[in-house]
Amino acid sequence: MKNIAFGLLFAMLWSSAAVATKLGILSVHPLILANVRLIIAGIFILLISFFFQSKYRIQPSRKELGQLAFFGLLNSTIYLGAFVVALKYLSPGIGSLATATNPLFITLLSALLLQRKPQGKEMGSLILGLSGILLASFPQLNLNPSVWKGLLILLAGIIIVSGATIYYVRTEWQLNSFVINGWQVLLGGLFLLPFTAYFSDYSQSNFDLRFFFSVAWLIFPVSMGALWLWFYLIDQDPVSASLWMFLCPVFGYIYAYLFSGESISFFTVLGTIIVIVGLYVGKKQGRVS
Repeated sequence: MKNIAFGLLFAMLWSSAAVATKLGILSVHPLILANVRLIIAGIFILLISFFFQSKYRIQPSRKELGQLAFFGLLNSTIYLGAFVVALKYLSPGIGSLATATNPLFITLLSALLLQRKPQGKEMGSLILGLSGILLASFPQLNLNPSVWKGLLILLAGIIIVSGATIYYVRTEWQLNSFVINGWQVLLGGLFLLPFTAYFSDYSQSNFDLRFFFSVAWLIFPVSMGALWLWFYLIDQDPVSASLWMFLCPVFGYIYAYLFSGESISFFTVLGTIIVIVGLYVGKKQGRVS
């Protein structure tokens, strides 16, 4: 029951990130939003660990710092940077739907890293997932060709974060998962700083109430809450954890409809069903080694 409650809460919180990000980038450049979120979230997580989880070691060794830096580069710098930039061109619903294919890429990448030929079920689930995303995006692709750009950026980010998840599972960590999350988020934010400084347009930034609400939501419920739940779930079983991604498209479209006025068309429903079928087809794959 605890895992079920945590899984439901994870899906609800994680799928809200797309809408919160879409609102935030109406006020500031996407990389500014990502950088503020990462650095503040990382500091808060480590402070909480220091004051309230003193029984756990917080300071990483030199080897662990290298592992955390690599994990943060993949999981936070590259993926989150790609995610926020992609949402300049995509609707929140499509963003949530695309991120739900993460388990499919995890399964395929784990097969390639183990140097075995991907099974037909693995390839079929991935093809279904990508087809569903394209179908759900079809009305937007007709209206705005730049949606292709957003999809490619986001899918590249999802491949990277899938690799990061495999790296996390296969690494023998000696640190608490909450501490790992704090360090990887903070380091990811620091790595992102040079890109934010170079590419962002500060003259168009508007640090208004919408920006602060978006950042606060992304920091506390998403970066701190949802990521802690995700690490907890994959520590229990990476494959079972990935199944909670089933619900992310559903919650994502509900949030997009309620808070962004995104319409839900026949293509949206059919594409979402195909993605969920793809996840179901791939759900019986073995544990990530």
